[in-house]
Amino acid sequence: MRIAVIGAGAIGAYVGVRLALAGEHVTFLARGANLEALRGRGARLLLPDGTEQIATNVAATSDYAVAGPQDLVILAVKAHQLGSVAPDAARLLGPETVVVPMQNGIPYWYFHRHGGAFAGRRVDAVDPHGVISEYLPAGRVVGCVVYPATELVAPGVVKLIEGDRFPVGEPDGSRSARVQRVSDCFTRAGLRAPVLDDIRAEIWLKLWGNLTFNPLSALTRATLVEICEDAGARQLAVEMMTEAQDVARCLGITMRVPLEKRIAGAARVGRHKTSMLQDVEAGRTLEIDALLGAVVELARLSNVATPHLDAVYALTRLMANVAEAGRAGGAAALRAAGP
Repeated sequence: MRIAVIGAGAIGAYVGVRLALAGEHVTFLARGANLEALRGRGARLLLPDGTEQIATNVAATSDYAVAGPQDLVILAVKAHQLGSVAPDAARLLGPETVVVPMQNGIPYWYFHRHGGAFAGRRVDAVDPHGVISEYLPAGRVVGCVVYPATELVAPGVVKLIEGDRFPVGEPDGSRSARVQRVSDCFTRAGLRAPVLDDIRAEIWLKLWGNLTFNPLSALTRATLVEICEDAGARQLAVEMMTEAQDVARCLGITMRVPLEKRIAGAARVGRHKTSMLQDVEAGRTLEIDALLGAVVELARLSNVATPHLDAVYALTRLMANVAEAGRAGGAAALRAAGP
C-alpha cells in the first residue's frame, strides 16, 4: 500500500518504521530536523530489549503535492495541529483513500454516523471552524486508538517504551472491506489491530486515563506511578474519572474496565512521563482541548456536572497560556535585540 504518515513524532515514526519494514511504501510528511534525519538516515526504532530496527526504505518530504495521492493517510500529528495540516493533507486523497487519525482524545469525527440527537454534530473543541471536516471528510475515516507508549529521543529516532496495540473500527460499527484492509496492513507490520464493533467505546477507555493523567502530570511534573501513589492525587484522579464516566454513559458508552483497574494499569506503566508532560518540558503546545476541553463540551451537551474536570481544565489551560505568552515574549525580545 502507498501510505503517507503525517508527522514523524513519537507515534508517527514508530508506526512508519513498522509499516516500512513490512514492505509498505511509506512516505513521511515532516519538517525541520526530523525531515533531514529521515532523508539522510531513514527512521530508527529503539526497542525495549536494547535492539534497534532501521527503515531506510522510506521517503520523506515536506511537499504534499510531491507525495501525491495515497491508499492510506495516517494523521500522526497532535490534535491541535490537524487544522493547520488539513488543507495540505487533502492533496494526498485519491478516490478511495482512507484516513486514519491517531490523535488522543475525542476525535473531530466523533458524531459522524453516531445516531441519535447529536448525529453529525461538530465537536467545536477539536474542530472549531470546521476546517478539518472540510478538507478531511469524516466519511474517509477509519477510527483508531493508540495504546503504545513511545518517545522521540532524537530526530528520526523513536524509543518504544511498551505496547503494540492499535484497534481500529468504522464509525458506524460495520465490518467494511476498508477497515479490514487497514487491520491487515497493521497486522502484517507486527501491530495488533483488531477490528472493533464500537470504536467509540475504545476511544473513551483510552481517553479515560489520558484526560486524567495527562493534565495532572503536566501540572505537577509527576510520572504516572507518582500520581497513583500519592493519596491526594489519586483521589482527584478518581473524581475526574467518575465524572468522565458519567458523561460517557449519557452518550451510550459503557466502560468495559472498572475504574480502579484502569488506575492500576496506569500505575504499572511506572515512571513514564505522559505525552503532555513531555510537551511541557519541551516547550511545545499542549493538546488540552481534545483530551479535556472536548469532554467538558460533551458534558454540557449532556447536562452532566463535571466540577473536577472543569477545574483541572481551567488550570491546565492557564498554565499553557502563560507558557505560550512567555515563549512569544521571549521570541519578541530576541527579535528586538537584533543580530
